[in-house]
Amino acid sequence: MSRLRTITRRSFIVGSAAIVGGVAFGTYLYKRDLKNPLLEGLPPGAAAITPYVKIDASGVTLITPRADVGQGAYSVQAHMIAEELDVDLDAVQITPGPPSPVYYNGVVGVEAMPIAATSETLLARTGRGASDVAGKLLGLQLTGGSSTVPDMYDRLRMAGAVARETLLAAAVAQTGLDRDQFKTESGAVVLPDGMRLAYQDLAAAAAEIDPVTEVTLRDPSEWRHLGKAQMRTDILPKSTGTQTYGIDMALEGMVYATTRTNPAQGGEIMGFDAGRAEKMRGVQAVLPITGGVAVVADNTWRAFQAVQAVDCDWGPSPYTGDTVDQFKAVAESFTDDRQDSRFRDDGDVSAALSDGELLEAEYRIPYLAHAPLEPMSVVVKLEKGRVDIWTGTQIPRFMQANVAALTGIDAENVHIHVLMSGGSFGRRLEDDYTLRAVEVARQIPGTPIKMVWSREEDFTHDFPRPLAMARARGKVADGQIAAYDLAIAAPSTAESQMARLNQPVFGPDIAIVAGAWDQPFAIPDYRVTGHRVPAMVPVSSWRSVGASGNGFLHESFMDEMCHAAGVDPLEERLRLCTHDPSRKVLEAVGEMSDWGADLGPGRGRGLAFCLSFGVPVAEVVEVSQTDAGLKIDRAFVAAEVGRVMDPVNFEAQLSGAVIWGLGHAMNCELTYRDGVPQQDNYHLYEGLRLYQTPKIEVRGLENGGKLRGIGEPGVPPAAPALANAIFAATGQRIRELPLSKSVDFA
Repeated sequence: MSRLRTITRRSFIVGSAAIVGGVAFGTYLYKRDLKNPLLEGLPPGAAAITPYVKIDASGVTLITPRADVGQGAYSVQAHMIAEELDVDLDAVQITPGPPSPVYYNGVVGVEAMPIAATSETLLARTGRGASDVAGKLLGLQLTGGSSTVPDMYDRLRMAGAVARETLLAAAVAQTGLDRDQFKTESGAVVLPDGMRLAYQDLAAAAAEIDPVTEVTLRDPSEWRHLGKAQMRTDILPKSTGTQTYGIDMALEGMVYATTRTNPAQGGEIMGFDAGRAEKMRGVQAVLPITGGVAVVADNTWRAFQAVQAVDCDWGPSPYTGDTVDQFKAVAESFTDDRQDSRFRDDGDVSAALSDGELLEAEYRIPYLAHAPLEPMSVVVKLEKGRVDIWTGTQIPRFMQANVAALTGIDAENVHIHVLMSGGSFGRRLEDDYTLRAVEVARQIPGTPIKMVWSREEDFTHDFPRPLAMARARGKVADGQIAAYDLAIAAPSTAESQMARLNQPVFGPDIAIVAGAWDQPFAIPDYRVTGHRVPAMVPVSSWRSVGASGNGFLHESFMDEMCHAAGVDPLEERLRLCTHDPSRKVLEAVGEMSDWGADLGPGRGRGLAFCLSFGVPVAEVVEVSQTDAGLKIDRAFVAAEVGRVMDPVNFEAQLSGAVIWGLGHAMNCELTYRDGVPQQDNYHLYEGLRLYQTPKIEVRGLENGGKLRGIGEPGVPPAAPALANAIFAATGQRIRELPLSKSVDFA
């Protein structure tokens, strides 16, 4: 049955809180209209009926404001609009649009709040609504937190429906016929006699009338695109090598630049000698920038060669410089004065663990680099009080503000042109590379500059996922887990990252315990405590953020507890589980993997579960011992996202998350010596190789819960599932990542 919604122009823009959370906020600031940026410079005869649909003589343009970093964001957003607008995606233009507060993210802030995804209390619902308020007031245009689908699902479908009904109203005005005599099809209004009025031919009339705000959204049973296997809008160009990424951007008269900054994080440059570099072929300038130098040349390769010829005198890093010392600082932070949070404190853990036989364990996870395949790159043109920037970014408005602050140019004259990205995993939530390029552009105004970082420059100056330690204690009784106490210590991602975005941070950092404190298990005495480690090297969000490592910390100890209790890990989790959707994914992965079947000697199967970003995910990994080392044979994944928007992309996202999680668990770490990362390219930071990739089976459950995103939740269970499988196959319990420190992989 279809739903009828009557909306005002204002509530169309700001209404996602009312739709999603059922919360009304009456402040003026929250309710005020947000400007439609598409109206600026709109030519005669064109229409921008909503901030998401523009129609002019060239056709229909759909605005997909969440960044595409390889996850298919442009495609799913376009399909949401097209579902209601009735356009064929191969006949329209798709663009992320300009930075604008109207494209704020009203969902991502929930992940920063101590609200369990399973909670439906009034306080929890109010908190979720507050995220939308904060998102709008801050103009928080940001892609992250697996929020694109849940944040844009209603907004984009309504945008398509409003545009479609307004175009129909324009057709009524032109023909004098009744609305009910029309239908829409493939970008046109179809008259009773079959005559077609193309949308662009109705644009001028549509621009003269108020948008039709009484719309009927299609019932999912009527969907033609959503919920079905779709051809991603980028699959053809990516399959044929014709996709244009940020690094492909070119302008006439462009010069090429690269940087070499102090390899010790945060260190200064005390001086440099550019004599040799300036004599090299194609070099046009060697310029000072923050913490180092930039070379401008006639192509990127020559810039790369010349920048290495600059003799630099580096200052020391201001941060704790060696990994041994960094882990020492983490170990020393398990103190009362360093306690950051205790969101989970069921029963009386202290009393439960005061006597009797305890199980104790300590775990470690390392710093991890983002390492996107497309190198960090940007094109900047600065002249006459205006800056134009072309790059792949997840934070266009933050970048706009930071560039304005750096240059003194008004933000409205800083134009960010967002381009397709070849990977991110959180790296493009930073704008450091752009700021360095702007420093170069200020020194040669009027000349467009294309700056590309070498892989080494990116690895060395990445803001990694924080390292962390966990100290766990527990007790079993009568063949069950009776008490579980997990303390995690890590530097604060929010404290570090938000400072670079000039945003305030209040209260505890949920990332330190995300994916651990909020798990849906009813253990009688159950406690999770977060400890904040004093800031060391700057850190940032990494795919699945805090849960990326906490999944290993929580689920490894859960497996140890099950083993100590002598119970089956799946059966014990099912016994403890208090959340029906989570229970179903556990049951599904058990059924998929034939859990409990005898694998024979030398083989093992590990289970892990993690509820992150509101998505319960269970994974089973199977390994076998071979003469060449441990081989990962198969992986099974079950996840609950409420409704699968695209089964093909859903499977791709989860399979990719498993591959990503396994590869990092096996091989990856970022270690430091004197403040300098010791891994500066892929040969020292190996992901999962093709021959090592297991057969992966994915199942998406749709039990009608809240709509969720799937870009990140598949990562956290991968590492513990593999570690638990190794224990099952070999009896070796590994408590530190990467696992290759302890075992060999085939």
